[in-house]
Amino acid sequence: MQDRATDLFVGLTPDAVLDAVESQGIRCNNVCVALNSFENRVYEIERADDDRTRLVAKFYRPQRWSDAQIRAEHRLLHALAAAEVPVCDVLDLPGGDTLAHTSDAAGHIAFCLFPRTGGRAPEEIDGDMAERLGALAARIHSVAARLGCDERDHLGPARLDRALDALLERKLLPDHLRGRYITAVRALREVLTERMAGVALHAVHGDLHAGNLILRAGVLHVLDFDDLAIGPAVQDLWLLLPGRDAHTLGLRQAWLAGYNQFRTFDRSTLNLIEPLRGLRYVHYAAWLARRWHDPIFPQTWPEFGTERWAQQATRDLEDVLGHLNAPTLPGAEVEVATGLSNQDYFWDMD
Repeated sequence: MQDRATDLFVGLTPDAVLDAVESQGIRCNNVCVALNSFENRVYEIERADDDRTRLVAKFYRPQRWSDAQIRAEHRLLHALAAAEVPVCDVLDLPGGDTLAHTSDAAGHIAFCLFPRTGGRAPEEIDGDMAERLGALAARIHSVAARLGCDERDHLGPARLDRALDALLERKLLPDHLRGRYITAVRALREVLTERMAGVALHAVHGDLHAGNLILRAGVLHVLDFDDLAIGPAVQDLWLLLPGRDAHTLGLRQAWLAGYNQFRTFDRSTLNLIEPLRGLRYVHYAAWLARRWHDPIFPQTWPEFGTERWAQQATRDLEDVLGHLNAPTLPGAEVEVATGLSNQDYFWDMD
C-alpha cells in the first residue's frame, strides 16, 4: 500500500519544489524545469542572486533509501571531490547539512542540491577512452574502499532473492513460464553465490554506464551515484562494456590497463560478469514492478507484464546461463550479443 509521502512525491509541483528549497534559506526565482529521471524527481531551478545561478534539486523517492544511506552517497561525493576525482559534488545547504526534507503534513521527502553541470556525453568509447575510464574507476574505488559506505545495499544473492520475491508477489509471470523463470533464477543464484565467495567487496558506483558520463573541457566526469552499492569492482566494468563481441573484449583489456595504473584489479572476478548481468535483468524487472503505481512507468514501458515481456525475460536469463563460461577478454572468437536494450545498461534512464 502506498504511503502519503509517495503520493506527495508522485504529485510534486514546481511550487512545492521551490517552497522546499526556499525553506532552507535559498531564495529562488520562479524557474523550475523538470529534468529526465525515472527513479527520483530532478529539477533545474534558479537562485535569486545577482548571477541567477542555476542549481539542480534532487528529490529522492520515498521508501527506497534511508537518510543514512543517502548521506553515505553524499559523504563519498565530498570525499571524491576532495581527492580531485571529477564528479558532480552535492552542495552543502546553508545549515551545514547536505540533506533536507519537505515539511508537508502528508509526509516528508528527502532532497538535496547540486550545481548545474554542463558538458556532453562521450560520442563513443574507444580504446583510449576505455583506458581513461578504467583509471577513473580505480580512483573512485580507492576512495570508496577507504570510506566504507557500509550503509548501502549489497550486490549479491540477497538482492536477487528480493527481486524474485517482488515479481512473484505481483504475479507477473504466466503459469506456463513461471517454472522456467524460477529455475533460471535459482541456477543464477547458485552460480552467483559460488563465484562471489571470497571476492573483495567495497563501495562501487553501481550504475556506471555511458549515460552517467559527461565530458567537460576535455575532462571525463562521473555523475549520479544514486545506485552506490557494496559489490565487486567488476560491476563498474561490465556495465560500461556489456557486449560479448571481440571489439568489446578489447575495450575491456584497455579498461583494465587504465585501472591497474591506480589499483590492482582481480582478474579472477571477470567470471562474475554474466551472473551480474543476470542479476541486473531480474532487479530491473522488479524495479518496474515496484514502480508501476507511478503513471510515467506504464506510459514508458507498456509491454511490461505482458506475455511477450515474460517470454523475453525468461529467454534473457537462459541466455545468461548459456554464456557463463564465455570469454571475458581477448583471445577467442565469441558470439556477438544481439538485442541489447536499456535494461542491459541501466534502470534509471536519466
